[in-house]
Amino acid sequence: MGSRPRYPVRAGIGQQSAALPLAQHDGKAMVLLVTSRDTGRWVLPKGWVEKRLSRPALAAKEAFEEAGAIGEVAPAPIGRYAYRKRLRNGRSLPCSVEVFAMQVQRLADRWPERRQRVRRWFTLADAAAAVTEAELTGLLSQLAARDA
Repeated sequence: MGSRPRYPVRAGIGQQSAALPLAQHDGKAMVLLVTSRDTGRWVLPKGWVEKRLSRPALAAKEAFEEAGAIGEVAPAPIGRYAYRKRLRNGRSLPCSVEVFAMQVQRLADRWPERRQRVRRWFTLADAAAAVTEAELTGLLSQLAARDA
């Protein structure tokens, strides 16, 4: 009761960074999504902002920990989206997620959360349909339109 949260909050909004792991397959841009641990819905690898890591470095760290993706992360975000994070105490927190494109060079056979999540490649359009966050759907749809 009354203790400060472990996650970074600015003006009542949680701050996160996400990787958008991308690769070309048969001339099409593909994105690697993972399942969330709590609900099993499809999401981008993401995590709470950490003071000791830049946002692109954090996106790379989360991509490896959650999906086993290794590659190069762009230094500038390609977009952002908002969603409500369900917390362990049953409450929810509005979150702002900065998204960084990542060119996947390889996928590890072993990674920290391999037993907690499923990873799968999607076309950008299929990924837009698979995620539940409206703003993330919009971002993926815009990228799919550019790739078409």
